[in-house]
Amino acid sequence: MYDVIVIGVGGMGSATVYQLARSGCRVLGLEQFTVPHAFGSSHGSTRIIRLAYSEGPQYVPLLRAAYRYWRELEEVSGESILVVTGGLDIGPPDSPKVENSRRSCLEHGIPFEELDGAEVNRRFPGYRIPESLRAIYQADSGYVRSEVAIRAHAAAARELGAEIVTESPVRRWEKRASGFRVVTASGTYEAGKLVFTAGAWAGRLVPELAPLCQPERQTMLWTEPLNAAPFEPERFPIFVLQAPLGRYYGFPSDRGEGFKIGKYHLRVQPVPDPDRLDRECSPEDEAGVREGIAAYFPQANGPTRRIVACMFTTSPDEHFILDRHPAMDDAFIAAGFSGHGYKFCSVIGRVMADFCLGDEGKWGVEGFGVGEGRF
Repeated sequence: MYDVIVIGVGGMGSATVYQLARSGCRVLGLEQFTVPHAFGSSHGSTRIIRLAYSEGPQYVPLLRAAYRYWRELEEVSGESILVVTGGLDIGPPDSPKVENSRRSCLEHGIPFEELDGAEVNRRFPGYRIPESLRAIYQADSGYVRSEVAIRAHAAAARELGAEIVTESPVRRWEKRASGFRVVTASGTYEAGKLVFTAGAWAGRLVPELAPLCQPERQTMLWTEPLNAAPFEPERFPIFVLQAPLGRYYGFPSDRGEGFKIGKYHLRVQPVPDPDRLDRECSPEDEAGVREGIAAYFPQANGPTRRIVACMFTTSPDEHFILDRHPAMDDAFIAAGFSGHGYKFCSVIGRVMADFCLGDEGKWGVEGFGVGEGRF
């Protein structure tokens, strides 16, 4: 009998297993694939982290804690996980992208600079954005090495006594008088509490989440820059860009992998069944991303290094779902991260551990519940 079973050991789940083990809980992580794997939302080497948060100033306290927990994981694991490059939130002057990034900085006392497009292009030679755009530059932004972090969280959890069972998809689960029973492909397990951190599979495991957590196919592309120097981490800040051709995000070349870029909601492809995601990337996938490279990062418009598919799992308002199960006090949910969640994994692990321990109130996450009136 475990204290807690965590279903899904990706970015969020591996951090949750670690934090529960760190708190002295007897914890089991169940993963249907390997740890890590390339079938969900956390693969592809890197994920952006930034404090100038256009998704809303309510996220900033969690972000500050996330930075702290990532650095702690580096100390525990000896791995380089969080790389600071500076970052740009770019858009039209009156766009939510710019206005909300500025607001987050002002409300939380975060130092920033506001630049026009011409100044961005002068300071950072890899950029060729329209001069009419504006950018919030924040020096603490950067990226997290996502797969390295998952391995580090899982290894640290095991060192603390946690068990992680891989290649063990959940067949069913049920509430019992003494807790929960979970039946998987590899065996049957019991625990007093459950945590669901299953990403795109959340709606399958918790039917109440199905209309609230919609998977969508996304594409990430790496290129060999025509001129490598402007795209090194020391010279190229991460970016989130709202431009005439669409919304893009991107990274410098991490450890020689090449310039990385994605386009939000490219081709708008809902995923009714995450087990049947189209993982083959087409010429249409590449063309949709290449258009942005040619226009805004022309020196990166070299040969393709690789292109991969992944998934966002989007809530109706694109804000997180962090809550108890709607009908069960001892089951907890972290879901609906809507394409901007990975940077929070380190702190969401702590939040979910505190849900299990009855101490979640200190995090101020009430606004992320499935309460009446939100959806």
